[in-house]
Amino acid sequence: MYDFAADANLPKPELYSALARAADALVQGEPDPIANMANLAAVIWQFVPDLNWAGFYRTVEDELVLGPFIGKPACIRIPFGRGVCGTAASLGATQVVPDVHAFPGHIACDAYSRSELVVPVLRDGRVIAVIDLDSPTPGRFDEEDAAGMQLVAQVASLAI
Repeated sequence: MYDFAADANLPKPELYSALARAADALVQGEPDPIANMANLAAVIWQFVPDLNWAGFYRTVEDELVLGPFIGKPACIRIPFGRGVCGTAASLGATQVVPDVHAFPGHIACDAYSRSELVVPVLRDGRVIAVIDLDSPTPGRFDEEDAAGMQLVAQVASLAI
């Protein structure tokens, strides 16, 4: 049994360092990518406050396909270059969006989402998935969140 204690009062760098260590512990020795994405989505949900969606979109050919997540039902397929997730995938770059309604081409899966953070998961320089976090709070994510989730993406890159 895994019991990870998340202290939301920690400074963000410490919180994300603890999250990355917990993520690494969860996936160690498990070869199944779907199981690993499911556990990673769960531990992200446990550690990161003020989310209404946390999960993965997997690269399948030239689009993103929904993977394990926590939150309301979501869009199943997203073309590269479309919305925040598709933009992150096509550019291979993290997207910090303080107001999703101001993002050109935003795909609204949950009307309550106001801000979004999408981090590509890279293997050998190729985007194999993205980690998508949504929040009902405008401006919820910043560069510290992005840097922290990039640590988790590094763990994911070896586990999915």
